[in-house]
Amino acid sequence: MLERRHVQRVVDMALEEDAPFGDLTSQTLVPESAVAHADLVAREPGVFAGADVFEVAMTTLDPSVTVTLQVADGDHFERGAVLARVVGPARWVLQAERVALNLVQRMTGIATLTATYVMAVAGTGARVVDTRKTTPGLRALERHAVRCGGGHNHRYSLSDAVMAKDNHLAVIPDVTAALRQARLDLPHTTHIEVEVDRLDQLDAVLESGAAGTIMLDNFSLDDLRAGIAKIDGRALVEASGGVTLDTIGEIARTGVDVISVGALTHSVRALDLGLDITVS
Repeated sequence: MLERRHVQRVVDMALEEDAPFGDLTSQTLVPESAVAHADLVAREPGVFAGADVFEVAMTTLDPSVTVTLQVADGDHFERGAVLARVVGPARWVLQAERVALNLVQRMTGIATLTATYVMAVAGTGARVVDTRKTTPGLRALERHAVRCGGGHNHRYSLSDAVMAKDNHLAVIPDVTAALRQARLDLPHTTHIEVEVDRLDQLDAVLESGAAGTIMLDNFSLDDLRAGIAKIDGRALVEASGGVTLDTIGEIARTGVDVISVGALTHSVRALDLGLDITVS
């Protein structure tokens, strides 16, 4: 769940960055008494994300600004749809406009892209998840957007689970012994995941009996099938590495449980939304 404190922290930082000494243009040219009526309008179809973020961004500078949402997070919409309506002092609405749009456009872009990936694996049972390849400072917002698009979240941070990747394994002399010891030392509730990039690495991981998830990184389809057969239900199987819309369907049909997709957050295109304003 997206917490208000995370949203407020991001919005406060963004507003300060965008107008450290106020909005000089609006203060100079816009009458103090002017009231803005604004519609958040979709310039293209998509899946909405960021309702709370948009509302907080528009109302933080002046709580008298009102936001009436026309859609909820996770809703699909068409080009031309009005997603929210804003009414309030024009100076404050104009000052908040770009921050509100930047955040909701990015989040909606992530939700829309995620929904496309989720649709591509429909019927396979594979779960589409994000990665830690998020924009610094925006992880909570971006991961919420993934959920709005029907995807799931991987571990939130380095503190949430043990995940031994290739660079960890490169400096561990005895992988089997290290994983066994980790299982003994850690609380039983702590999940352990291990990444391998070759089939011949699986034996050491499986012998430990410690891994709850094994990530098969950049495996061919044939090697994915071989890896799944070798693991044989002893751990969840995650596929990762270079996953695209063109390849995710075939990857899902190998029988993997999870497919992690960095592109959901690290290279997404912001969806085209606009704020159409009239002033009274």
